[in-house]
Amino acid sequence: MSNDPPSPVSSPLSYLELVKICDNFRLPPNYGSTDVFQKPSDTNSFVPWTLSQNPGSPAVGLLRLDVVDLLRKEKPGTWVIPEPQPGYRVSFDASVNTPRKRNAVLKELCERWRDTGAFPASIGPRKWRNEMYPVFRNPFGVHDYYPENNSDEELGNYAFEMERAACALFGVVTYGIHMTIYEGIASSPQVKFWVPTRAKTKQTWPSWLDNSVAGGIPSGMPVFESLVKECEEEASMEADFVRNHAKPVGTISYFFRNKMHFLQPEVEYNYDLGIPHNTPFQPRPSDGEVESFDLLSLDEVKTKMRQGIFKPNCASVLIDFFVRHGHLTPDDEPDYMEIITRLHGRFEYERWCQ
Repeated sequence: MSNDPPSPVSSPLSYLELVKICDNFRLPPNYGSTDVFQKPSDTNSFVPWTLSQNPGSPAVGLLRLDVVDLLRKEKPGTWVIPEPQPGYRVSFDASVNTPRKRNAVLKELCERWRDTGAFPASIGPRKWRNEMYPVFRNPFGVHDYYPENNSDEELGNYAFEMERAACALFGVVTYGIHMTIYEGIASSPQVKFWVPTRAKTKQTWPSWLDNSVAGGIPSGMPVFESLVKECEEEASMEADFVRNHAKPVGTISYFFRNKMHFLQPEVEYNYDLGIPHNTPFQPRPSDGEVESFDLLSLDEVKTKMRQGIFKPNCASVLIDFFVRHGHLTPDDEPDYMEIITRLHGRFEYERWCQ
């Protein structure tokens, strides 16, 4: 996450370097050992967050030690934080055992932390999004939704939801949609891309270049409906046009640590939309999140990417487009295999509860 406008780099970045800016974190070798808990100020150490202390309870996040210390001060009956030992993990109290109860605990806690000035650079009033993000028992599983479930019988994959701005504090996996809108033939060197410049007033990444349409997936909203909503809000696009022409093309996933050393493991659902031949098209800013849209050539997009002025995950989405349409091949890119594998990571999830 950046609060500063972009500044072009002096030396062009490689495609692998662009991917590494986005996929920039790996768990340290001593993750899970007791020695990491001896330095509460250490921003490189993390503790797993599970739904309960029961063996096999799924990990839903990774907590920095200063967040754990603040959770220790919460009232009894909401959190369990054992003494450091192998297999140590933070969890909800056994009584907080349904989505509805977890939602209530997190809503009260996050709003109180916001109002009392805890982590203001992440969840202060200026950073607050007032948008709920889902958290799932299996981050690679189905996106279902049971917010009012008040039974201790788990109905599905949905575990709880929380304020978007607080997700990085808790290291939970979040989800978004990113669409590349292009004119011409996708595999042609003459293809052009609609590229927005983010508004100067954006809470994050102001004035950076972005994908044609992009946004987070709110709790309870299906993936494709999130795309339709963002197209209407960000680019003034008719819903029927999006439904008829947007094509799902896969995902990218990456393990990102922001400048404040909080973790943001993210999955982006990608879409392509080719403008039909002889169809007039001009995206227009609508909700104040975009400054302008420009139609750029393939070479212009590549140059601006390598200058480092695209939002990092948006550069990765475009690299995925280049791979899928033959603009980046194993014959012309020496780092091809590492690029491919790093665009589809699993956040070392199997190690979270080792």
